[in-house]
Amino acid sequence: MSNEKKSRKPLVAGNWKMHHGGLSGVELAGAVARLAREVPHVELVIAPPYTALAAAAHECDAEAAGGRGDVRVAIAGQNMHASHTGAFTGEISSAMLKDSGCTWVILGHSERRQHFGETDAAVAAKTTAAFKQGLVPIVCVGETLAEREAGHTLEVVKRQLDAVLPVLHAHVATAAAIAYEPVWAIGTGKHAGPAEAEEVHAAIRGWLAATSATLAAQTRILYGGSVKGDNAAGLLGCPNIDGALVGGASLDAVSFGAIARAADALASS
Repeated sequence: MSNEKKSRKPLVAGNWKMHHGGLSGVELAGAVARLAREVPHVELVIAPPYTALAAAAHECDAEAAGGRGDVRVAIAGQNMHASHTGAFTGEISSAMLKDSGCTWVILGHSERRQHFGETDAAVAAKTTAAFKQGLVPIVCVGETLAEREAGHTLEVVKRQLDAVLPVLHAHVATAAAIAYEPVWAIGTGKHAGPAEAEEVHAAIRGWLAATSATLAAQTRILYGGSVKGDNAAGLLGCPNIDGALVGGASLDAVSFGAIARAADALASS
């Protein structure tokens, strides 16, 4: 493992999507918070639904206070509106996420782009708003199956990244994360192999470096596409893969723990 990669603490984030919005979310947050004590070389983040954010944050705080206070699972919003306040029924702002205990927010997830029509410009505006509120964004990029089969993977990912690069560069000290999530591998059981994933991650690192060497060195690039315990080590061992954005396998602590332990073993070796 290169010294540069070792300088970036692995980040494993669980996106619960539309699951665990009540008591089950609090219980899962507590289980993940206890898991954090077993993986000291990894930073853990969970993104519950809005209805469970505050309760999950409280549970993680309580577990940290009752164990090792320096180990805390961070809370992320799954999305947010670009405006600070306003008449936007059903939306949530960056300030509301902060008030709920969030320190992170996932932006531009493929499901937001695909099902809700989010554009590259909208993701950039949300990224700016997140930084302004003191939230650290995980900005998602990735291609569809049709785009991959047409040979447009790098073109699509670069276009999506270019939209947010100026914002990331302006806030380089915050060290945001980028998640490469091939849309064809989300929720399908398919995943890019280590070589396929590394190719795109290396390209992203190169584009970051063309903007700023510091940005490239500090930004953690996560892989998100059906990551599980049995493929995590192969993916996370790649030079430019600094962690994972986990969907289905984050919905129970055992599966999520297997991924976190794989990351911890690599980081501590």
